[in-house]
Amino acid sequence: MPKRILILSASVGSGHKSAAAAIEQVCRSQPGVEVRNQDALKLTSTIFQVTASDVYFALVKENPWLVGWWYDQNDEPFRNEVGALQLWNALNSQPLAKFVLDYNPDITVCTHFMPAGVVAQLISQGKLNTSLSIVTTDYDFQGMWLSRVFNRYFVAIPETKVHLNELGVDATRITVSGIPVNPILGQPIDREAVLRKFDLRSNRPILLVSAGALGGGPVRDIVGQILRMETPVQTVVVCGHNKLLRDQIAAQISGAKEHFRVLGFTHEMSDLMRVAALFIGKPGGLSASECMAAGLPMVIVDPIPGQEERNSDHLLEAGAAVRCRSLMTMAYKIDQIFAQPGRIERMRENALALGRPDAAHTVVAQLLEETQDSHQFSEADLRRIIAAASGDAELPSPDTPSSDARVSLYHNDTGVYIGAISPNQLQFLIDQLEEESDEDETYFIDRATLNWLADQGADRNLLRLLTQAIAERGQSEIRWVKA
Repeated sequence: MPKRILILSASVGSGHKSAAAAIEQVCRSQPGVEVRNQDALKLTSTIFQVTASDVYFALVKENPWLVGWWYDQNDEPFRNEVGALQLWNALNSQPLAKFVLDYNPDITVCTHFMPAGVVAQLISQGKLNTSLSIVTTDYDFQGMWLSRVFNRYFVAIPETKVHLNELGVDATRITVSGIPVNPILGQPIDREAVLRKFDLRSNRPILLVSAGALGGGPVRDIVGQILRMETPVQTVVVCGHNKLLRDQIAAQISGAKEHFRVLGFTHEMSDLMRVAALFIGKPGGLSASECMAAGLPMVIVDPIPGQEERNSDHLLEAGAAVRCRSLMTMAYKIDQIFAQPGRIERMRENALALGRPDAAHTVVAQLLEETQDSHQFSEADLRRIIAAASGDAELPSPDTPSSDARVSLYHNDTGVYIGAISPNQLQFLIDQLEEESDEDETYFIDRATLNWLADQGADRNLLRLLTQAIAERGQSEIRWVKA
């Protein structure tokens, strides 16, 4: 009987689905394997799909700072398991849960944290017997990817493995695979054939400008800067599904058409990446990983606050990219890259060193060889991970005596776990807040109370935890329980 592999992604951007497609491609080449690749978002309610996808893209376009704020707010581990957010996710993912149970996979691999949370819940409830692996799709790690139940994490770079291990994830359950991309990006190419196909010249470097699948970003400003460059280049502009943008670019370059090729959405990006000298665009996890796999240095433009900013940091540290913080200096900046002897070659070498064109093969090989049972974090584990993520210096080890145990906080009306504080932090609350009796174990917290505690010298981590606890309702009756 073939081994059933279920790949779950989510169409919040194209990256998660692209990673899933790369894994599927490799799975289908393996003997004795049956594979299904499902966009999990399609199996949720309409309102959930709109919130997760359409609202996200609207924020990226109109208020990107809100995306960065949301990213930072949800960086606390297991944040998606708290209160109203947990209920919202559960109510909207019931068709997805039914689909997973009906397919009953032997192996489940998720390229987005939403379906991973659903599968983990089914496993913890004893309804599903599957191994759960999670493939992160950015260079950095964000707290919402942490799952109570899992078999393995696949991460992009060694630093991310260190991050997870420091949080409390067993290093033997973390594989540095890279982000899965089309394996063809690491293969040789007939460069002359590609140049002929797109009517490009071999004696000029090629700039590849990407507007993404949806055709967004400051592409017209980028083209305007390229028109001002001193270096003789030729440029391929990929406008995605945005026909209006394609028409606008065609009009913009009317006096220099011989140096530009303007395309809509194309399935030939892997060919273009392997013949280009520089990629100009946003550092999404998949776009960046594809460039690195092809040995294509990046000129980073307008990264989204949050994950793209962090991706940008890693690429810059590796020497595989430059960033244009102001589009007004882009022409100068790119001219400087080509003017400095050997610089473009060094950037290409650095990109190849960071690239992992075999990432999907690494993931699939590990999935098929996995022998460890699922790991489930205990409540004590969760407290330690949350404390570690907040930078709490008083983080206890599992062997800490009970007299030094952590103090758990819960919403008194719902019983939902908020987080853990130290005995010293609890004593501060006891000293500052009114108690009805010596046995009183609850405190009413609102914004005025938080301001008062701050004025009395409350430490940053305590204020951060209490602020997050009342974020949804503005106030809460909080109960403390010593572990």
